[in-house]
Amino acid sequence: MPESHAISFAILAYGSAYLKVHRAPEFYASLLNNQPMGFYTPATIVKDAQRHGLKIKPVCISQSERRCIVLDDNTVRLGFCVVNGLRQEHAEELVRQRQERPFASLDDFKRRVPLSKDELRRLAELGALNCFAKHRRAAMWDVEETIHDDLLTSSRGVAVFGTSASTTEPLARMTLPERVKADYETMNLTTGPHPMKLLRETFPNICRAIDLVHARHGSIIQIAGNVICRQRPGTAKGFVFISLEDETGVSNAIVEPDLFERFRLVITEEAFLLVEGEVQNSDNVVLIKAQEIRALAHEQLIGSESHDFH
Repeated sequence: MPESHAISFAILAYGSAYLKVHRAPEFYASLLNNQPMGFYTPATIVKDAQRHGLKIKPVCISQSERRCIVLDDNTVRLGFCVVNGLRQEHAEELVRQRQERPFASLDDFKRRVPLSKDELRRLAELGALNCFAKHRRAAMWDVEETIHDDLLTSSRGVAVFGTSASTTEPLARMTLPERVKADYETMNLTTGPHPMKLLRETFPNICRAIDLVHARHGSIIQIAGNVICRQRPGTAKGFVFISLEDETGVSNAIVEPDLFERFRLVITEEAFLLVEGEVQNSDNVVLIKAQEIRALAHEQLIGSESHDFH
């Protein structure tokens, strides 16, 4: 019965809305801890949480648990579950070892937790080892030194060149865009600024998602962002719906079948799109009827994967 489906969805919608308003940290932590699921990626969930005033703390060897945890009424700490390529059993062993006693140094951490070289490198790149170093590149340098020392260790287990602790700082700190890029490469999300915010001054004429409600019906504007969803419902007669995320929220574009065929490769392959089209504003629900679509290309742009239904 249609009514039974409507009631079920209404209960879910009400429960989700209530939790989001009254127990926001628990709501967002639960979503992040139960991936993959639903319509939105962890990257979009993190950004939505931040836009609603929550603080999202990054992954940290000395503070994170395997799963995301609630720190207080306004703060969530990301867990090791969001790190690409970090095995669950290794994350669990890391937490167990830390509970026995804190890690004194990178060498101590490496001896007690059996991580692979790639796992160590990834943790350093995303900033999780900053408790042992001044910044990410310093941690990455120290990790490479420990790996190098392991290769040169004698058969009796004595390191040829002594400890791996670096006494110099040979590498410059990552810039903010470099940190955001590293976050997406290692976690597919960032606790830093949205990539579009870093480029807003480069594209001043593009309308932000938050400003669409003020756009005049029938006017021609440009929107842009990270593609978080592509939909081509079987009942939509070939129309495609695209959701683009920027630093302020999500905007939606509708693409007619012939336009989709014209721009198929760009629409289906590019992570960031710029869409020019006509504003369709009905009861403050705003869509952009696309007329032109092109890739938004910039060396600093790297975003999350999209959820596609086409």
